[in-house]
Amino acid sequence: MGVKNLFGTWKLLSIQFVITQTGESMQMYGADPLGYIVFTPDERMMTIITSNGRKALDNESGDAALFRSMMAYCGPFRIAGNQFITKVEVSWHPEWLGTEQARIFSVADDTLSITTVETLHPMFPGRKGRGVLKWQRVSAF
Repeated sequence: MGVKNLFGTWKLLSIQFVITQTGESMQMYGADPLGYIVFTPDERMMTIITSNGRKALDNESGDAALFRSMMAYCGPFRIAGNQFITKVEVSWHPEWLGTEQARIFSVADDTLSITTVETLHPMFPGRKGRGVLKWQRVSAF
């Protein structure tokens, strides 16, 4: 799959976490998540995903809840087979800084499918699984 297939802006349609052991699929950011991912011709990417309907809160515990209902990161990426690998330069989570995040992808018409590597996810303690995301092309470069 060529890198040029990725270039553009994509709107999030769905994001699920699929538990490896059971195949159970869980909505990570609700039924109607918000998000975009952008891949540029100079091979940089950035993404932000949030739950829909988030409300501003004016206390520390509310701020923590907002943090749990979003994710964002960006950096240069490269293609290796059916994966894009991002060298994280900025992230909502400090542990990702300087890491490489690999994602399996495919593009069919104007739909981008992304699957993460198997991982333990803090939203689902003790359960391994994969993120499965679907995106709709908004524009191309």
